Amino acid sequence: TPDLLPADVIGTLIYSPNKGEFTTKKGPIFTNLLLADEINRAPAKVQSALLEGMQERQVTIGEETYPLPQPFLVLATENPIDQEGTYPLPEAQMDRFMLKLLVNYPNKEEELKILDSNANVSVRHDVSPVVDAETIFKSRKLVDQIYLDDKLKGYIVDVVLASRNPEKFGASELSAFIRFGASPRATISLALASKASAFMQGRSFVTPQDIKSIGFDVLRHRIIVSYEAEAEDISSDDIIKTIFETVPVP
Repeated sequence: TPDLLPADVIGTLIYSPNKGEFTTKKGPIFTNLLLADEINRAPAKVQSALLEGMQERQVTIGEETYPLPQPFLVLATENPIDQEGTYPLPEAQMDRFMLKLLVNYPNKEEELKILDSNANVSVRHDVSPVVDAETIFKSRKLVDQIYLDDKLKGYIVDVVLASRNPEKFGASELSAFIRFGASPRATISLALASKASAFMQGRSFVTPQDIKSIGFDVLRHRIIVSYEAEAEDISSDDIIKTIFETVPVP
């Protein structure tokens, strides 16, 4: 909400009259999985405090710096419909997020499940952990071992370069629609996400399809469209689709 302060997220120093000293009260950022619901409703200073923690994996309260628990993951949501009273994230801060997923309306089967589980007010939903921190650490090590061929590394770099200079890859029609292309962080994220995709498919190596399937989620918030694109109702997903159709697959 607009009245949120950075201290509400990272924590603050509280003075104790009895002890005559300040004690540290850590905020909700000190957790393994943080959900920032409707992050674009938080003021810019709060967004910066959260995103600094995402980047540095540590926060400073007073004069002391505290490491965040590991693993540390942030999920953030935005409501694309109601934009009144929001503070849109700057492009550089959006780039901190590895993926941007679009959540559409549920289909009929999904909506029926929602109805069945929520139409009875007396039903209690018991939530239990599905994974622990140690399992996540082990999974990360396995993802690191997924093989990414040098040719596919070159393909990833070409895809990102095509978002900056599409005319060099035979897609000059995109030049007028791109204000800013993807950053080097996109290259790193696309490689890591492709490895994770292969891991989830039970493979020990990355294929071009892994890169293409996860590429939209990695790039859609990193390619900033121009006013011309907005006028012609061309989205970053449309641009990514053309890039994947244009850049040769090794």
